[in-house]
Amino acid sequence: MKIKIRKFNVYDSQEVVEILRLNNQYQYPEIEGPEAMRRVAKCDAAIFLVAEVEGVVRGIIRGIYDGSRALIHLLSVHPDYQRLGIGSMLVEAICEEFTHRGTSSFSVTVTKKSASFWERHNFQCLPVFLMLKSDEK
Repeated sequence: MKIKIRKFNVYDSQEVVEILRLNNQYQYPEIEGPEAMRRVAKCDAAIFLVAEVEGVVRGIIRGIYDGSRALIHLLSVHPDYQRLGIGSMLVEAICEEFTHRGTSSFSVTVTKKSASFWERHNFQCLPVFLMLKSDEK
């Protein structure tokens, strides 16, 4: 199986939405939908990568670097392609990109279910919570 990690482009949007839906990660289209993806792709502070398997997007990762630390916002791999190393490849790729930009500190938003994955990649659990304020009602 050939896996290619590359930058997101707008033509990937529908495949990315489908992966997010399959993983129950598409609750807020205003921050996860195609228009938001286009904005993220244009943002200089953001890194938005996809993993292609045989030319089809099967995983994504995105995050930002604020000049001091990097924050990974989202990692998602198509359910049929999980546990094949795609998520790990995406984490390694985004951390490498952030390192080139000058950071040695990475944080990530996680769920209880995904925490063990991140711990295997040397992330430590901190006693903090992520809160969301949205204009959507």
